[in-house]
Order: sequence, then C-alpha cells, then structure tokens
Amino acid sequence: MTAEWVPNGHYWQGEWVDDAEAQRRLDALDDYVPGALAQPFSPLVVVAACDRLAAALTDPDDPHTQRLAALLREAEVPEDESARTLRDIAAALGREALETKLTRELGGIDPGRLARFDLRREVFEAWLPVGLLVHITPGNAPAAGALSVVEGLLAGNVNVAKTSGDSRFTHGLLATLAELDPTGQIAGRVVVLGFPSSRTSWLERLCAAADAVAAWGGEEAIAGVAALVRPGCRLVDWGPKLSFAYLTADTWSAPDTLRAVAADICRLNQQACSSPQVIYLDTDDTEEVFAFAERFSTALADAVSTLSPAEPELLESAEITNTVLVAELEQHLDLTRVHAAPDGSWHVLADTRSALRASPLHRTVWVKPLPRKRIQEVLRPMRRYLQTVGLGADRCDTAELAAAVLAAGAQRVTVPGEMLGSYNGEPHDGVYALQRYSRRVDVQLDARFATDACLDDLVGARELPAPDVPITAKADFEQLQTDLSRAEVFFRSGGSSGAPKLSAFTWDDYHEHMRHGAEGLLAAGFEPRTDRAMNLFFGGLLYGGFPSFFSVLETLNAVQFPMAAQQDHVEVARSIVEHRVDTLLGMPNYLLRVFTEGAEELREYRGVRKIFYGGEHFPESQQAWLREEFGVELIRSAAYGSVDAGPLGYQCGASSARVHHLFSGLQTLEILELDEDRPAPVGETGRLVFTAHTRRGQRLDRYEIGDLGRWVAGDCECGRRTPRFELLGRFGDIFRSGSHFLNYRRFTAVAEDALGHTGAVQLLLDEDANAHERLTVRLEGEATRSEEDAVRVFLDEYPALDIAVRRDRMVELRVEWSPADRFEQTAASGKLLAVVDRRARNS
Repeated sequence: MTAEWVPNGHYWQGEWVDDAEAQRRLDALDDYVPGALAQPFSPLVVVAACDRLAAALTDPDDPHTQRLAALLREAEVPEDESARTLRDIAAALGREALETKLTRELGGIDPGRLARFDLRREVFEAWLPVGLLVHITPGNAPAAGALSVVEGLLAGNVNVAKTSGDSRFTHGLLATLAELDPTGQIAGRVVVLGFPSSRTSWLERLCAAADAVAAWGGEEAIAGVAALVRPGCRLVDWGPKLSFAYLTADTWSAPDTLRAVAADICRLNQQACSSPQVIYLDTDDTEEVFAFAERFSTALADAVSTLSPAEPELLESAEITNTVLVAELEQHLDLTRVHAAPDGSWHVLADTRSALRASPLHRTVWVKPLPRKRIQEVLRPMRRYLQTVGLGADRCDTAELAAAVLAAGAQRVTVPGEMLGSYNGEPHDGVYALQRYSRRVDVQLDARFATDACLDDLVGARELPAPDVPITAKADFEQLQTDLSRAEVFFRSGGSSGAPKLSAFTWDDYHEHMRHGAEGLLAAGFEPRTDRAMNLFFGGLLYGGFPSFFSVLETLNAVQFPMAAQQDHVEVARSIVEHRVDTLLGMPNYLLRVFTEGAEELREYRGVRKIFYGGEHFPESQQAWLREEFGVELIRSAAYGSVDAGPLGYQCGASSARVHHLFSGLQTLEILELDEDRPAPVGETGRLVFTAHTRRGQRLDRYEIGDLGRWVAGDCECGRRTPRFELLGRFGDIFRSGSHFLNYRRFTAVAEDALGHTGAVQLLLDEDANAHERLTVRLEGEATRSEEDAVRVFLDEYPALDIAVRRDRMVELRVEWSPADRFEQTAASGKLLAVVDRRARNS
C-alpha cells in the first residue's frame, strides 16, 4: 500500500490544504482557535478515538496500519524499527494507558470539571487548556510529535504541529485519529503543518499566536524558538538529554547484561533521549575499562548483525568519523582504545577520562570509569542534561547507586535493556507533560454554592453520546464481563431483582464513583462541616451499600459513626442518642424499624434532623410520621444507583420524591420505549439504559438496568442543567397474575392513600392444591380494619385487580397484617422484596 492517501500539503482541522491556503489561514490563525476552544470537549472523546486506533495498529492487516507503515517506509525507517514504532504507539494510545496517564498527571479522567477539591469549602478547581498549543516536533523521532499532540488534546488544547516537511507520518497518524472520532471534535482541534525551519516567517506567525510552545531539539534550536515566543507564552522545552548505563563489577561481565545494554544502544539508533551514549563502570582501573570495551564490542557486533540499520546522513557520518579519528589518535597517549565494525556500523570507544561526553550516535558508545565515590563530582555539573540511567548492580548496590545518580541530577533509573521502555503515567524529564500543557484554575465562592459540587452543572451537561453497540439486558449482565483483567474490587448485588451478580471495578473506578456519590449527597443537603452521620446501610456478603457510603462520607471529610445495619434496633437507637447523631443513612424499611423499636429513646431525643436513604422507595406517609413524631426535618434520597452500574443519579433541594439529576460526568442515560429500542418521548415511561464512560474494571455500555422512568422536561429550580428523570419502578414491579398485568406500585399507593397505611407492603404469589392462584397483600403492623374490608378497598381502587378477581375469577385476593420480622428481605442488602413469587410456574 502506498502513502499517497496523505497529500503533499498540510492538515488543517480536518481538511488537506496547500501552501497558499495554509499561509492564508496562518495570517488569520486567531480566527480559527476561539471557536474550537469554546466548544465543550471531554478527554474521554480522545481516549475513545485513541483506543480505536490502538486496536487497529495491533493488526498488521488493518488498512490504517498498512497506510501508516507506508509513511514510515517513505521516511526510510527500517522495517523492524517501523514495526516497533507502530507497536509502541499502539501501547501508548490504548485506553488503559491514557486513563492511567490522565489520572496520574491531572488527578482524574475528567480533569476539566470545575469541581470542589475540598467538599467542605466553596472553592472550585480544574485543569483547563492553555489554549493554542504549538508543537515544534523532532525530526529524528517520527512518533514523538503526534504523541505530543495527543497529550495536548487530552488537556483540551487546540494543537498545531510543525514537522520538518520531510516526513508525512505525523500528518497521517493525526488524520487517522480524527477519522476514528465519530464526534468530529478532534479534527477541529488539530493542525499539522510540514515546512522546514528555514521558513522563519511561518514559524514566527505560529509562535506569535501561541499560548504555549512545546519544542524539541538541541540548545541552539530551543534558543531559536525561545527568541520567537512572545512574553507570557509558556515555553515547554524538551531539550537535549544524555543517558548512560552504569555497571558494577557484579554485572559488567554477565553476558545477559552486555546483551541488554547493546539492545538499548541499537534501538532507535540511539536517537531517543533515553538511549545510552556512555557506559560507566564502577571502577578507577583503566585496564578494566579497556578489557570491558573489548568484551562489549563482541556483544554489540552480535546485536547489530541482526539489524538492517539506516545509514547516517552526511553530517552525522562526518561527526562519527571525526570523533573516532580523534579517539584513534589518543590511543598513542594511552587515553583511549577504539573498537569498530569494518563497515562502520558500530563503534565502542574506551576512554580513561570520566567526564560525561555525548556520543555521535548511530551505535557509537563511550566506555568510561566512574567509581561511585566520584558520581556527584563528575555528574552534577551536567545535571541539566541528565535523563536515564540503566543501572546494572545487585540489590543493595542498586538502592545506593540509584539514590546517588538521582541526587546528581538524573531523572530516571531503570535496568539495562529497559532504558527506552516506560510505564503508563510515567513523568517525562522529571515533569508531567499534561500539567505543562494545562493551567490550574480556581473559583472561590460563598455560601450560595454550599450544595454545589461542580459549577459546570449550572451551565450544561457534559454528557457523551451512547456508543453504537447492542443493548445488554440485566439478565445478560455476565456478557459484559468477558475481560476482567483490570478488575480489582468486586461487589455482589443484593439480589432484590433476580439472582445476585458480581460487579467488577478498579480502585480508580471505585474512588471516582464515591467522589460523585459524595457530590450527590452534598446536593441533597448533607452539610459535611456540621452533620454527624451514622451509616446504617447493610454490609457483608460482598454487598456494596455500607462500604460505599463509608467512602462517600470519608470523601466529604464528614463526622461518621460506621454502625452498619444491626439487628438490635433498640441498641442502635440508644447509640444514636449517646453520640448525638443528627443524620442517618440507610434503607427505608430498616430505618423505620429503628424508629419503631427505639421510639422511646428517639422521640425524647428529637435530634435526628436528616435522613438520606437508598435502595427502596420511601412512602410519603412514613416520612410524615417521622417528621411529626421525631422532628426529622429533611428526608431525601442519598443516591440512585446500583451495585452493577454504580452511582446513577442524585437529588437536589428542589427534587420531588422520585426525581433525580443524572450523574452526567459518569453516565449517559437513554430512556427507550418499553417494546422497542428507540427513544421514548419526553414524559413517557421507558426503560432506563446506562453507559458508564469511565468504567475500567468492566465495560458497561448500553446496560438495561431493569428500572422504568421518564425524562423530566424543563429547568430545575436548583439551577442545575444536568438531565433529570423520574423513577417509575422496576420491571419486576409489573407482574402477571391470572393473565392480567398488575403493578406493585399501585398496591402501595392504594395502601397509603385509601387505607392510611404507613408501613411496608409486600405481595406474595402462590397457588392452592388445585393450582388456583392466590395473591396476598402483606401489610406491616397491627390490623386497622377487617380483611374483608381491606380486600374491598383494593378491588374498588384498582380496576385491573378487580377484573382479575371479581369478573374473571382467576385470582383469589387476601390481605394480612404481619410484624416486620415476617417480611422477606434480601440477605445481603436488607432490601424488602416487593413481590415474592412462590408459584410452581410463572404465569
């Protein structure tokens, strides 16, 4: 495949343009930047596109891979180095690598959220782009410029990459990345101009318009760029660096060590800053230096024999010749020894002087003595240039020598053979690139924003589109667990809507979810500076309720009493009073039992001001009882979420009972029609389908969670503009009995509104000996009227039930009052089972 798909021109925000058009646009560069920067841009868009490109590059037969390989051939990159370059790019652009990079360098996957760093203070912070970021890319590392632009995109910048003009690889790689972004946003933030540095008028225009300039090159090149940068523009210089291997007597004779150092020298023709240019030996014996150089020349010759290295350019060849010639002359002074390949493909230059000296590269390396006692003396004067040390030593010496070379100015220490390697999130030259490509901003506000965790929510939702994949039903949850290689934390669902499932998270997932949970609790009215909270959610059996809210309260830096749901409800009530707890978190049915059995203590105390609940609906009649009898002032959902999907929605001060705001920083929500996979009209009931864009432990794309709901139109009185939805029950709330579909929610509504019931409601479905269906409505507490009267009320108030019972005579209806301990609950979460089906078959 040829490289003709990349025109001999320039790539400008998704278009290929010639020199004349590029010059015209350069004259009006400021006209192209503000519009792009004004658009909300999530790094998750970049992560998704990069992951697609990384997947393509792992397949040598993929058209994208073949086209980029053709561009490398055009640039005369050797075949083996070309393949390695594409593999390295794929590793750098994978989802895991970029997510780790964002988290390590900017603190999270969405660092642009203007959110409270400390949830106890109304101070909002974010990492925002510097603006227009110009990259003066190196000519000797084909991938470096493109990867720098990816870093600029992750930071949210508009990026202009200046290449030498000889290679079109950067153009092709970034154009391919833009092609793989269905949103089109990446293309709008990328410009690639190929021109020689001698065209100073173009370079001057770029630097004049830039908010930051990232430049590679030698000192002279960096100084030239610095002279063009205007005052106030940030210069990010990735200047020249020197790296070396350092070997002790324990390792310098080991064949494996020699092969590893030779491999580091051969890779990329020593063009990388981390390539060793010198091999230091921990000795002051010159004869040992000469002997090692002779042995190492054999190892280097073997390594080069397996390669097809590119020939150095004319000036590079001249520098090598000059350096070797001087070293040969100094042999007569017994200062040096020269070992070289007959064809000049490698050189080993032994030198008795310890001073650090740059190599002319192309597999040319110095061998010098440097006893450990002289490390500071010799290396510290060169500290501005030191980068990587390949340290070959035993365990104890490694610790000592690593500290010594780092103190002298080195930035990285690794082992021989890994000098050009890296790990996800690794700093470069002692700094994080994303921080240099960003600016840290803060907004300091007052008590009007006490319940706001993110200012962006007052402007608009940062919701990403749902991926183009099939919907996964709740029953098929296991299909989303094909790759759990990154999973670190597992939680088990409570089993209230089917068989319990194990859900997988990374620790980063968990902490990110708990951070959003804390923000939701703040919006609901929790005050971390004054509230004294008792966590009464259920724990154990891998259930996530108790530990999750433990972490939420920890994130809020709140006062917490981690009691968990205990069966001695009276003792829990006494503990609330003893510790002056004023805020409770737990399941509604459990909290009601604490208030019922501990009524004497709690009624006298009247100190519980707030209740935040989760997992179940909290009937208004029961809330009214708590307000009237115990003085509770605020009762609100702690969060809407699930073990399998994490936090999904939160309530604000203006939310009614079942209405939640979407956690749009974590989730995308689709509400689809009940019988078709298309959007339900606003206000109409549909199935809730969630996509968790930041989930790493397991992907959660278009997951049908099992709940019903509808969009709530209009703006919320709280001022937030995140989407709102109303929960309307679960799929399981609708069941079939006597060939009719009935809804659990209708039973609870009749019990509360027509019977004045304030306790739990549970439906039992079973059959008699003749297989006739029986539906029993179980009500918590003492009977307030006869069963016959209660049955009549249900039939009068619920027409569909009346048809099944009276007209069709297919169902026998019963009503019974029972104590709370007879109600069936899930073992892990303590949730009330709404419908208990004991029929031999599900009708």
